Amino acid sequence: TGSINFENVSFNYSEHEENILKSINLDIPGKQMTALVGHSGAGKSTILNLIPRFYDVNSGDIKIDDQSIFNKTLFSLRKNISLVSQDVILFDDTIKNNIAYANPKASEESIQQACKFAAADEFIEKLPSKYNTIVGENGIRLSGGQKQRISIARAILKKSPIILLDEATSSLDTEAERIVQDAINNLIKGRTTIIIAHRLSTIHNADKIFLMKKGEIIDSGNHEQLIQNSEEYKSLYKNQLK
Repeated sequence: TGSINFENVSFNYSEHEENILKSINLDIPGKQMTALVGHSGAGKSTILNLIPRFYDVNSGDIKIDDQSIFNKTLFSLRKNISLVSQDVILFDDTIKNNIAYANPKASEESIQQACKFAAADEFIEKLPSKYNTIVGENGIRLSGGQKQRISIARAILKKSPIILLDEATSSLDTEAERIVQDAINNLIKGRTTIIIAHRLSTIHNADKIFLMKKGEIIDSGNHEQLIQNSEEYKSLYKNQLK
């Protein structure tokens, strides 16, 4: 099911620093949408980076479906995870090859279907060479919203059960954000999704929201519960509305 559990996880980037995460306990249900919110520096991105083992914990354990991620190969772990972040890495190659990077054996039909779900087909079809268009180094010939949709198409093609979304729409204008948000909704259906949202308006529908402050979980619930019961969340939300 892709359920994820953090058990007393502490972490710092250097032994000379104070812990960024302090004895974190998290139960992230499988096949649901979980959001991490809080001010910058609260530790949200660190939690996301620990799941695919970009870094390893200083103490504690992380389990997926009750199996410690430290007892599995990195290949096995990362094969089951897709990451969509605000910084999309693209190669100086065709759109087709950039998307197929997620699954080199994918058919052209599968790639085009992924692009349709990612709302990327509408701009690809208008390009001179369509799927064979070279995007330039790091996608220089594409807009931010177009690059994000290619990144989402990649994740759709990979069909991994766990999706990590790190502020995927924060650098987009309103129209591009709306299109990308629709594409994200297609991507996350029936999958374990952890989302860090710059704009709290994008996580209204999260099944569970964890509120973080200075490396700790200080509250949790859905949007309505937190608005009613958490002064910290209410303040965060009102500041964004302003």
